[in-house]
Amino acid sequence: MRHRFRAAVIAALAASVGAGFVLAGSQVAGQGQPAPFRAARTSDGKPNLNGIWQANTTANFDLQAHAAKPSPVLALGAAGAIPAGLGVVEGNEIPYKPEALAKKKANADTWLTSDPEIKCFMPGVPRATYMPFPFQIVQTPTAVLLAYEFASATRVISMTGPVDAPVDSWMGYSAGRWEGETLVVDVKGFNDQTWFDRAGNYHSDALHVVERYTPTSADALLYEATIEDPKVFTRPWKISLPLYRRLEKNAQLLEFKCVEFVEELMYGHLRKQPSK
Repeated sequence: MRHRFRAAVIAALAASVGAGFVLAGSQVAGQGQPAPFRAARTSDGKPNLNGIWQANTTANFDLQAHAAKPSPVLALGAAGAIPAGLGVVEGNEIPYKPEALAKKKANADTWLTSDPEIKCFMPGVPRATYMPFPFQIVQTPTAVLLAYEFASATRVISMTGPVDAPVDSWMGYSAGRWEGETLVVDVKGFNDQTWFDRAGNYHSDALHVVERYTPTSADALLYEATIEDPKVFTRPWKISLPLYRRLEKNAQLLEFKCVEFVEELMYGHLRKQPSK
């Protein structure tokens, strides 16, 4: 009798718990997606992106998915090895024109002497964002300053309207606008001297980049960049990656004036040799 009673109680409890799970599941399903994150506001009511940010990806090695590789300078051993990465290109395809793809492969083969990063040139856009160095956003109602640690590069994003580029430059000319929580930046007026990564991915002076900075939490941004260059690519393509706030109590940009590091590499052959 007791066994039958205990079995009945267990069955009733199981049915009750099961019904609770079903009800809870229906309530969660009915709630739909959570509301998008709303960032803190500046004095003019715009999302506050001020701070020091940094990417944590292998995109500077190669935008596309890649396996780990040995260092191109074998004497460096594991210290110079290339880490594997899943890539940041949507679809993992960069749509090169055939003749442009050949140049990309040639760039990769001569990386040690050709990459603008090695020569301490300005990093360009979007590469400056995902290099292994922090950058700082300083925000005002009329302009947004982006200051990069690498080579002390800077950009000023005009928030008052489009900017006509008077001359092509390494970092281009940037005009910004707000779309809800997202800072959208239209960048034009590039020269053809920068690369996208160490794998030789490159562009021409027809490059056009549209960036999107969207807060996803108090300490993270989603960075997206749509890249268009009709001289090099058959269609626009897109990268996306997270950026993280540097949270050290004394976080700040430090100096990385790399010009002095490359003097011997670039100009050592011009040194006057002592006469014999």
